[in-house]
Amino acid sequence: MKTLCYTLRAGAHLARALDRLDVLEDRLFSPRARFAVPFAFEGKGIFKSIKPRHNPIEIENLYDAVCQLRPRRALEIGTAKGGSLYLWCQAAADNATLVSVDLPGGDFGGGYDQRRVPLYQRFAKKAQTLHLLRADSHQPESLVQVKSLFGNQPIDFAFIDGDHTYEGVKQDFEEYGPLVRPGGLIAFHDTQPRPPEANIQVDRFWNEIKDQHESQEFVGPEGSGRKIGIGLIRVGETGVQPMTRQKIA
Repeated sequence: MKTLCYTLRAGAHLARALDRLDVLEDRLFSPRARFAVPFAFEGKGIFKSIKPRHNPIEIENLYDAVCQLRPRRALEIGTAKGGSLYLWCQAAADNATLVSVDLPGGDFGGGYDQRRVPLYQRFAKKAQTLHLLRADSHQPESLVQVKSLFGNQPIDFAFIDGDHTYEGVKQDFEEYGPLVRPGGLIAFHDTQPRPPEANIQVDRFWNEIKDQHESQEFVGPEGSGRKIGIGLIRVGETGVQPMTRQKIA
């Protein structure tokens, strides 16, 4: 009986969450206005929040850049609450293909409850195709599957926000970066130093590569919340070359 009640309650909360999205999108019609949706969304239970885990000014600057790009193929590594995934669906072309990879039980974000999948699928526009891949991005089969989901076509935008260790973010960039076409965008979350959290070392990798590419970094002003940093590179004419991994000292 308890299990049935729990299931019914979750179903009611999902229905409320989907209705809440409908209301917000009716009021905020344009992609630019819908930047506010994941911040304004309020649900219940396991659908309580889709708020991005980013400084709002930093993610807004990245959102503007992705809106200008209007990607037809977009990849996200690290789904978490789904807030940034919602934004990429809004910024992407109406017929875009999007893939979001997330590791259940991972150290960074911890994965999301399987019951949130219908909510995340609702983020996609009618003609968009959204794939939610619950897997370790570092496994060879994950890379193969991501390529297949994009029809082995180059992608326009990749947001690397999964494993935040130096080795982890480096591997994600070196394996998925080559999928991004020249002129496309690759973004990284947590590019500012995080001394209290020694295992977060995205800043170390970002400092190694930012001068090798056309790059910029978005850091929120004082009073805007935690200044975590988002790094953005525009892929050059030769692309990100595959098979560049070096042994880490």
